[in-house]
Amino acid sequence: MATLASLAAKDYMTTKLVTFTPEMEVMTAIHQLVKNRLSGAPVVDAAGKLIGVLSEKDCLKVALAAGYEGVPGGQVGEYMTHEVSTVEPDMPMLEVASRFLGSPAKRFPVVRDGQLVGQISRSDVMRAISDVY
Repeated sequence: MATLASLAAKDYMTTKLVTFTPEMEVMTAIHQLVKNRLSGAPVVDAAGKLIGVLSEKDCLKVALAAGYEGVPGGQVGEYMTHEVSTVEPDMPMLEVASRFLGSPAKRFPVVRDGQLVGQISRSDVMRAISDVY
């Protein structure tokens, strides 16, 4: 019988992701987040290496800048969070669950050798719990 310790992030992660580049216009990224009903998305360089995340909270900075400067805008790289907690594809789901408990994050990028390979969310952990128990 499977346990949370025997299941891995790769078993539940999402691999079809909306991603952004740091050069992308931030308003375009915000429109994509809203359109896709996402609370954030990974930011990658041209080689697919994870370099940050653009979250709803980061996007609130755009509203503040627009309030002071009059026009919303700039590049994703100006607003994204650069320091991002990640998980490895083989990390046990039990450890992923523990990481969520110690973090305000709603999702973690899944990275192998610096390359973004997926994303795992709190709801993915809930699916694993439901499958096991």
